[in-house]
Amino acid sequence: MASSALLFASPFLLLFIAAIRLESKGKVYYISKRVGTGYKIFDFYKLRSMYPDADKRLKEFQHLNQYIHDDVEEQQVARPTTETSGGTVLIGDDTEVDEIQHNNKRKESAESAFVKFENDPRITKVGHIIRKLSIDELPQLINVLKGDMSIVGNRPLPLYEAEMLTTDEWTDRFNGPAGITGLWQVEARGRTAKMSPEERKSLDIKYVKYANSKYAFLIDMWIVLRTFKAVFQKENV
Repeated sequence: MASSALLFASPFLLLFIAAIRLESKGKVYYISKRVGTGYKIFDFYKLRSMYPDADKRLKEFQHLNQYIHDDVEEQQVARPTTETSGGTVLIGDDTEVDEIQHNNKRKESAESAFVKFENDPRITKVGHIIRKLSIDELPQLINVLKGDMSIVGNRPLPLYEAEMLTTDEWTDRFNGPAGITGLWQVEARGRTAKMSPEERKSLDIKYVKYANSKYAFLIDMWIVLRTFKAVFQKENV
């Protein structure tokens, strides 16, 4: 399926590669380290939809992260009822840490692991088009051919996101295949901006259960069919 799709998409790839080159300097492709099944790290391929220094400017625009703003409101409500001390003391070589405080900090870090900007200023004009139509994702078919990913699975995460999801609550998401499209992408049609990190990670874990069932192939085909519809939605997922 991946090789056939890559062959069919090659004219569109060449067209947008030329457009990317004309709009801004730099490589037309983007390679980043991603974490897939079983925390395996691999090179993840995309067409470049941002300006070349986008990664370096991530901290500069962190205040625009939608997930952080959503989490702040939730934490302000939840924090007064959360126990923050009085747990077992964890003793290291040179430090002592309260277990409850330590676990709360790790949980808060995991809750804010995902990054999403509305009207991201790092995206080029061509980038908006290829993201809208998911054309920037097509080079991931090469990842499928290499065996890094599947067509359907959980989104492989950047290292800085994956390293925050190491608690027992979220590690199950890495037991399923990494994929180009997945359950949360199709379930989130039209409401991604309002989806919390917990919902997104819960859908990842839900997919892992599907992937290990006897109906895995049928569920994957159902997700693939819904993906074609999701590509033309107004909300970018």
